[in-house]
Amino acid sequence: MSLILQNIAKHVDLTKEEEEFFLSKTETHFYKSKTILLSAGEVSKCTYFVNSGILRSFNINDNIIEHVLHFACEGWWIGDMYSYISEKPGNLFIEVLEEAEVVSISKENHQELYAAIPKLERFFRILAENSLVSHQERLMDNLSLSAEERFEKMCKKYPNLIQKVPQKHLASYIGVTPEFFSKMKARLLKK
Repeated sequence: MSLILQNIAKHVDLTKEEEEFFLSKTETHFYKSKTILLSAGEVSKCTYFVNSGILRSFNINDNIIEHVLHFACEGWWIGDMYSYISEKPGNLFIEVLEEAEVVSISKENHQELYAAIPKLERFFRILAENSLVSHQERLMDNLSLSAEERFEKMCKKYPNLIQKVPQKHLASYIGVTPEFFSKMKARLLKK
């Protein structure tokens, strides 16, 4: 069974025919590191599921500073949901950090899947709810935890990412400069 079908099976049961129909509405692509899948100002036409590799979503502010919002590695979903849902230009970039195999689903195909297999609406609702909880938790952490506490929490929650993602992106994700991150990491290693 493919990884994306395993991901769906965690929440809903599909028949063989439904699985085949689902897969017929997806596209799989291989991307090299540093490939930009979506740029700020574009309308997001699909969502992405990562079979292998690592992607990140980020924004660049007026001072040309990157702010990493999300990482996605094997078995995770990523997209600019504002743009995807509203069909308006978004403000996120989605970049491949590590060579990746990515499954995409267009908005049109998404809607066809909902109509043909209503239980997929439940699956994607669960994903949206989990994402909302995760983003709320991250926001609360950013408001109430120190940078060191945020980094330690990230290390516990996503140990694989810490080894694979460049430090400048980890620093951006927890909201500190790369220089501060380097000093903080050195202090934590001495403990």
